[in-house]
Amino acid sequence: MSDQNLIETPLLTERFEQAFEYTFHLHARQLRKGGSIPYISHLMSVAALVLEDGGDEDAAIAALLHDAIEDQGGTSIRTEIQKRFGDRVLQIVDACTESDQVPKPPWKLRKERSLVQLRQAPVEAQRVMIADKLHNLRSIWADWQRQGDRVWERFNASQSEILWFYGACIEAIRDRFDSPMVTELQTILRYFNE
Repeated sequence: MSDQNLIETPLLTERFEQAFEYTFHLHARQLRKGGSIPYISHLMSVAALVLEDGGDEDAAIAALLHDAIEDQGGTSIRTEIQKRFGDRVLQIVDACTESDQVPKPPWKLRKERSLVQLRQAPVEAQRVMIADKLHNLRSIWADWQRQGDRVWERFNASQSEILWFYGACIEAIRDRFDSPMVTELQTILRYFNE
């Protein structure tokens, strides 16, 4: 191996390893919507997108944990994230959390609130939020190519509502967050809208 690709101090520390292990245990029994893919694959993908877009270790940890409060226990998980990973990680995760209410509010209300959060979030949280949206839309696109329009049956909203939401996400950050992830989101949306 060439040492020109080695660095003296790792960019990801034991904190990231601990976050990965914690995430694995939190989501071990969860599957992706409408399939048999382990949910952690989504969380790993979002963390990878965040790192590839220039996010730091805190942002990558938050990417791993971005659904933890919403899906795995609300207030108790929020407290645990803060204790284990600090205020900055928690702030990013909180910005990504659509709702910790049980039962969840209706789909449209959650998405409208999410758009407000996206507009108001600091850049590091926007990066995680857009990475999440991009991976979700990539997954829908891949499943749509395999299953056709049946893919939309797994959602609590119609195809047009779902595509509206992704377009609204792009509009919400268009002038505030510059990233190739936004361009990719636009490209996939164009394919769906053709």
